Amino acid sequence: MISAYSQYAWLIPLFPLLSFLILTAMGRQLKEAGSYISIIAMFASFIVAMLIFIERLGGHIEDYTWNKLTWLKLGSASLNLGFEITNLNALMLVIVTLVSLLVNLYSKGYMQDDERINVFFAYIALFTFSMLGLVISENLVELYIFWELVGVCSFLLVGFWYSKPEARAAAKKAFIVTRIGDVGLLIAILLLFWAMPNHAMDFSSIHNAFTTGKISGGLATLIAILIFVGAAGKSGQFPLHTWLPDAMEGPTPISALIHAATMVAAGVYLVARTFDVFQASPTALTVVACIGGFTAIFAATIGTSQNDIKRILAYSTVSQLGYMMMALGIGTTVAYTAGIFHLFTHAFFKALLFMGAGSVIHAVHTQNIHEMGGVGSKMKITAWTFGIGTLALSGIPPFSGFWSKDAILAEAYTHNQLLFWVGLVAAFFTAFYMSRLFFLVFFGKPRHQAHVHESPATMTIPLVVLAVLAVVAGFVFTPFSPWLGTWLTGHTQEEHANLVVMILSTLAGLLGIGLGYLVYIKRTIPSDLVSGPAPWLYRLLNRKYYIDEFYDAVIVKPLKGLGEVLHLFDTFVVDGVVRLISFSVVGIGRLGSRLQNGQVQTYGLVMLLGLLILVLALAGRRFINAG
Repeated sequence: MISAYSQYAWLIPLFPLLSFLILTAMGRQLKEAGSYISIIAMFASFIVAMLIFIERLGGHIEDYTWNKLTWLKLGSASLNLGFEITNLNALMLVIVTLVSLLVNLYSKGYMQDDERINVFFAYIALFTFSMLGLVISENLVELYIFWELVGVCSFLLVGFWYSKPEARAAAKKAFIVTRIGDVGLLIAILLLFWAMPNHAMDFSSIHNAFTTGKISGGLATLIAILIFVGAAGKSGQFPLHTWLPDAMEGPTPISALIHAATMVAAGVYLVARTFDVFQASPTALTVVACIGGFTAIFAATIGTSQNDIKRILAYSTVSQLGYMMMALGIGTTVAYTAGIFHLFTHAFFKALLFMGAGSVIHAVHTQNIHEMGGVGSKMKITAWTFGIGTLALSGIPPFSGFWSKDAILAEAYTHNQLLFWVGLVAAFFTAFYMSRLFFLVFFGKPRHQAHVHESPATMTIPLVVLAVLAVVAGFVFTPFSPWLGTWLTGHTQEEHANLVVMILSTLAGLLGIGLGYLVYIKRTIPSDLVSGPAPWLYRLLNRKYYIDEFYDAVIVKPLKGLGEVLHLFDTFVVDGVVRLISFSVVGIGRLGSRLQNGQVQTYGLVMLLGLLILVLALAGRRFINAG
């Protein structure tokens, strides 16, 4: 059956693009109306996305492709532009448009006093347009164009408060680190263009080439790993994760948008969209699974020692993205579904947590959790919704994070026990650092001087909506109702409940929260239980395993040193030669002008000197010939 709405999918990115153009053209003339233009545009995109999604849920709808716009012709090969709607990107369209709509609404309250508020909404609109264009791209080259545009928008938004040196540095770091990953993706695209029959780059042709074995072996492995390098850059996988926590220098609504539905989700979506490439290479799948598992526990341990509320959430994002990559790396259709399902649920509770953090920051004017305390009694809506997000992220049933994380752990338990235990330990650390954050912020005595009050309705309404989704979203794909996997993959998936895994993952979450309660509420366990006897361990975690320092010593400083050497060479050798030639020409010119001064005595002296030089030259020549 052909979809009636999919042919209008091009409207979904068009609305935010129009919003961006209007806000850029009109600027400050729009005043408060600018925010409404952005909100209305995102609402229109969300409606179209929902219509497509609901229709595809209702029956067996064929994938819809429109690619009639020829962009480039290279001999017999041609590259067309268009869009494609599948069940996977129909789900992504709903996630991106819904979270973006709520971020726009939230930003109206959060950014209302910013003098560049319309510029901010213009950047959000361009960011959303880029992500939506990436999602519906019909071929890999088109996806790469939007991929780079997403990176540009992240640079603009992370560095939005450019008067802060930290924001400028974070924006540059995000741009440069993700470019490293993008080089890998670009090389993968070039290899695919060289290897694909007729140089076809559309996803349907890529699917056929890799599932039929036309591209296999070492080349398939190389292409898959290079694609993953690109995904690792955007999705903050080790070792390209360092930009993500620093990106917290941007406005909090942007943190919510980046971490929930746009930039970091793009990497996971890329691996899922090109999953056929990875399935052709067991080695590449192993690399993805191992990097994902390591990133999950690596970031979770760092999160236990951070004190900035947004950075804690940033490391939780890195960790949860590790879970998603680990699931995709396991390689089964059930694990693939679990990874996408966790992307779906994570978008809601992570957006909720960042917006909740922004609500608290908006009230107490600090991001240090040790300078907060007692906020819950004054901000009940924020406290309750943030608590729901905390339980969802901690994997406590029946909240959505439990079902999606459990689905990943169940597949790991079946196919790779090591990854299962790594994921389980990471789940314990996640529950602990989130309970630490929640108890220090919302309980106890106030450790600040701010006059705390609840945020305006434009900020609390998105919190309530996301809190509801954080509760109910998990029920769309439980072990007892596996319809989502069948719908996403086209392969029938049976019930796969694993009670052992469900019990162990629940216990890990409860133990983490229980430990946080004993340390920060009951105080029966001292908070310096680890930092006291082993301060080196605390410093190791607090300094994020010194990865930034390592990069600075091994990469940044040597490159700066090389740059200084090249600068000196350019200044004194290249420019020196140019300056010498210039000085010589000017000197000769000045000498000539002094000689030609109209005085007969000067001309006679020059002639005498010339004659003397000529005589000496002839004499010297005869002397040489005689010798």
